[in-house]
Amino acid sequence: MSTHKTSLLQQRMIEDMDARNLTAGSQRGHLYACKKFAAFLHRPLDTVTREDLRQFQLHLAESEVSTCTRNGIMSGVKFLYRFTLRRLGLAQEIYHPKEPQKIPVILSPTEIKRLLLMARSLQPRTLLSLAYGCGMRAGEVVRLKAGDIDSAQNIIRVVQGKGRKDRNVMLPPQVLKLLRQWWKQRSTRYDKDVVLEERWLFPGRRPNLHLTARQFSRIFKQTVAAAGIKKRVTLHTLRHSFATHLLEDGVDIRYIQALLGHSKLDTTARYALVATGRIAAIESPLDLLARQKGKKRKSKLQ
Repeated sequence: MSTHKTSLLQQRMIEDMDARNLTAGSQRGHLYACKKFAAFLHRPLDTVTREDLRQFQLHLAESEVSTCTRNGIMSGVKFLYRFTLRRLGLAQEIYHPKEPQKIPVILSPTEIKRLLLMARSLQPRTLLSLAYGCGMRAGEVVRLKAGDIDSAQNIIRVVQGKGRKDRNVMLPPQVLKLLRQWWKQRSTRYDKDVVLEERWLFPGRRPNLHLTARQFSRIFKQTVAAAGIKKRVTLHTLRHSFATHLLEDGVDIRYIQALLGHSKLDTTARYALVATGRIAAIESPLDLLARQKGKKRKSKLQ
């Protein structure tokens, strides 16, 4: 495919994604998927046949990519043929295999405490405390501005989180204390002339940019290693742990749903699978039978 033709098709696809309000992350993923498909085909994407799609999907199935990645790639390809090229027959040939349902890894309260203690300085301790103490995603933490912190109402406003949704989360006193300490330390090199409410809480190394989620993830991995935690965890594990610990403490699951910003209760309900404290506290029917048997024996002796 010529470069000119490729750029025209890509531009049309971007316009279609903009018209449907797709996020920047979704757009990057869809464009990457189509480039991957084009590299597999070695010919223009508007000349694709059903057999080409079948072979590409078989190629992904035989590769080492996860089911989640496969589905993400095919979602991008499907967008191209369904909306930009309007070849609905081809779009119908795309399938999405069912993803395995895995229980998220959770850190115990003791491990969380050790993790926070091993943070090298105030910045990583504040970042990690926000992620765990407020259940925020990495991208939501690094995009916080001074105006998002409402100490009068003890809330943090998460502006345009995942799915372009706003929500409020709690502002724990301990997190507020850390934020006030950090505000005195943070660099003002690039934002002296910026309105106070619009300043990034965690400025990046360049003007007008905030700390990236990748940098935050690197900080997390370093702290996990320092804390001696051997579990296979990611930064998102702090959010999983936040939800699970709230559920174990008896917080209503619908409040947890609101704090996490989940559209469906089913998404939040999966934390019941890992709430080990609640699971362990459930009395087995075997114990009930043993107790009833003991009562009968006692009555006969009397």
